[in-house]
This record gives sequence, C-alpha cells and structure tokens, in this order.
Amino acid sequence: MSELRRDNHFIPKLYLKNWAQDGKIFSYRLLVPHQKVPLWKAHPLKGIAFHPHLYTYTLGDQVTDEFERWLDSEFESPAAEAIQRVVQEQRLSRDDWRRLISFALCQDLRTPAHMRQFLQRLQRTLPQMIDQTIERCITRLTHAAVHGAHLEINPENLESSSFDDCPFRLTSTPEADGTHTFKAEAVVGRRTWLWQMRKLLTETLQEIEPKGWTVLHAPPGMTWPTSDNPLIRVGIYEDGSYKFGTGWKSDNADLLLPISPKHLLHCTVGQRPAVRGSVVDRGLAQAIRRMIVQHADQYVFSVDPADIAELRPRVVDSQRYAEELQGWKNWGREQDQVEKKFAGGS
Repeated sequence: MSELRRDNHFIPKLYLKNWAQDGKIFSYRLLVPHQKVPLWKAHPLKGIAFHPHLYTYTLGDQVTDEFERWLDSEFESPAAEAIQRVVQEQRLSRDDWRRLISFALCQDLRTPAHMRQFLQRLQRTLPQMIDQTIERCITRLTHAAVHGAHLEINPENLESSSFDDCPFRLTSTPEADGTHTFKAEAVVGRRTWLWQMRKLLTETLQEIEPKGWTVLHAPPGMTWPTSDNPLIRVGIYEDGSYKFGTGWKSDNADLLLPISPKHLLHCTVGQRPAVRGSVVDRGLAQAIRRMIVQHADQYVFSVDPADIAELRPRVVDSQRYAEELQGWKNWGREQDQVEKKFAGGS
C-alpha cells in the first residue's frame, strides 16, 4: 500500500524546477513577521508551495489522497514532457499543446488563492442556491398534489453518496399532517472546493480549444518570474489599465503562465496568436512582470531579484503572519471534522 501524500504541492516541483539553481529556488515572501527576514530565501523544491492535507479528504473513516494522485496522473505527469519541449524550444504537437493548456488551467484552480475566492463566493451564494433548490422541490410537490400525480420521495436517493457527487444533501421528512419538512446540508470547505475543481477540469476544460495559444520569449536581459498563483487571467483596457479575474473563454481576455525565466505561455481569447518564439518588447515585458508579481498570493519566485521588491513591497505583520501559520496548521484537522460530520448525517 502506497504512503499517504500528506504534503500537497499546489505548484508542482516539475514546474518550479525551471527557476531552480542547484536544486533550490529563490523565493520572495509577501508577508513576513519582522523586518529582519531576508528579502530572498533559497528553498529546496520539496520544501515550498505546499500545505499539509490541502487535497486529502475523508472517505468513510479513512483519509484518502486520491485527488492529489489524480492531479498528478491527469495534469502534471502528462505535461512534463511538453513543458521541457517548450524550454528546449522543440516542436510541439497538438497533444503537447493540449497538455500544456490543461496543465495551465489546472494551475488556475488548485491554489490556496483560488480556494479562498471560491469559498468566499460560495458563502455569499449558497443560501440563495439552497432556497432555490427547496422552492423547486416544493413546486414539484404542489404540482403533484394538484394534479393527483404520484411523486416518489426517497431521502436516500437524494443524498450524496460518493465524492463524485456534489457534497450537498437534501432530505424530506413526512409530517403527521401530510406535509414535508425539507432539510438542506452542504459542506463549505475543502470537499466542495475539490468537487468544483474536478467538475471544471473534467467538463469545462473539454470545451477549451487548443488554438490561439503561443509561447512568448522575454527580451534579452529580462526574465519572467513566477508565483504561487501563476496562471493569470486578465482583461487589458485601451488605456493600459487591467483587471484580474476574467473568464477562461471571455473575449479578448489574456491568459498567461510563465513556463521558465525565458518562456511565457500566452493566449488572447478569440485572437490570432503571435508566432511562437516572438520576443516581447521591453515595455510590454515589464508590464507582464508587474502583473506576475501583483498576481502572487504569498510567494514570488525568480532567478533575478532585480525590481521585485519595488514592484510589490512585502507586508510586515507578525500577528497576521502567526494567524496564517496557525490556520494552515489546523486546516487538515478542521476539514476532517467537517467532512466526517457531514458523512454521518449530523
């Protein structure tokens, strides 16, 4: 039996190694406890961009790492050769492009930054979603009663019984007066995030065509950094301003993923791509560097520290730093408790 993968890397080592020197990668942390912390620190690849139990979840009374293994087998390992072909500037087949794009969009979803955004959005929208679901059930019951139709209500059929299903449960309890009491339950946490990620990566991803993508080169004397939130979705306006968070398929949205200090995977949705290997002019390259740094969550990685600290000064806050560390320390245990409680029906 294979050992449980507890330390879940949200930025794969096979990706970060393109910025590594002698097996270590230089990182610039955006939140530090005090001013004496060095601006840059070298980390071994296995010692950065991971959190314990980020992707594990409870299945029955066991903790499983199948999601981490699924990401590896479906997105990381298949893309490894294609990434190296980009770095070595070799020919890319259609399958290579498909694997690169799948890897890139997977990187958009699997980070703690995306998880926080998703869970915050879910907290806002879940009450309305539950109300709408219950209203639809009431409408069906009312219609059946008015028209004398038989409507089978089996709570067991309504329950989520496997991880492949949404971690949402709606049950109906018949009352003595002939009415029914509906109860809606959902997991707002790790399991819902993993469910949403799998759904997007198995359904929505298939709608993304492997066309319109290219690889751009940094100009001489400049390099692309990367971060712990590396896939950038950005809308750029005529006045040069921009806004992060556009959709994968939004017209004229720019999607960017640094592949190495020299190579940048790029797509402008709906537009003809530049010739692969085109060198970006210095003004645009500096704007892209700024975007990469601004889009980072907690870490920037670079072979050239040059202006990173000027592009985004770090925050010095000992309390916030301690709270973040404690939050991740408690993460796995808290999520296990929530998932077990849901599975037990309480």
